[in-house]
Amino acid sequence: MPRPDSPHSPRRDFPGRRWLIVGLRSLHLVALMPLAVAVLSASTPPGWAAWGLLLTGLGLWGIELWSNPKHRGELAGLFIPLKLAGVAGMIALPTLAPPLFWLLVAASSVVSHAPAGFRHWRPLGPWQDPAMSAQADRESRPSRASKPG
Repeated sequence: MPRPDSPHSPRRDFPGRRWLIVGLRSLHLVALMPLAVAVLSASTPPGWAAWGLLLTGLGLWGIELWSNPKHRGELAGLFIPLKLAGVAGMIALPTLAPPLFWLLVAASSVVSHAPAGFRHWRPLGPWQDPAMSAQADRESRPSRASKPG
């Protein structure tokens, strides 16, 4: 069901967004399980499972940033690129996969289950809609017609 547009919510939607997110999250979990086995058994490098986790994570993050632009300035939204970098680190440096895995599990749990005020904290300052900021800039500039000539 599409989200209603409101002046208080900059969220955007598209048909099938919810099911796309459900599918990507499911694939994300499917990749997480063999990654955990690889890391915990230390017998195989993270391999395809880490790539699956990274790619589905990028997809989920992209959809979230598009549908909720203010998310990029919130702590939860800023944390996602750090998680993706951690997964990329497991791919690039498989010997660091175990500590990176546990760091990501612990940090993800804290950020995901913390109170809303913490997750939505804006360490970079208040959110401004780029389109609204550009419009305000245009409106605050004097027009060329008003310049003496």
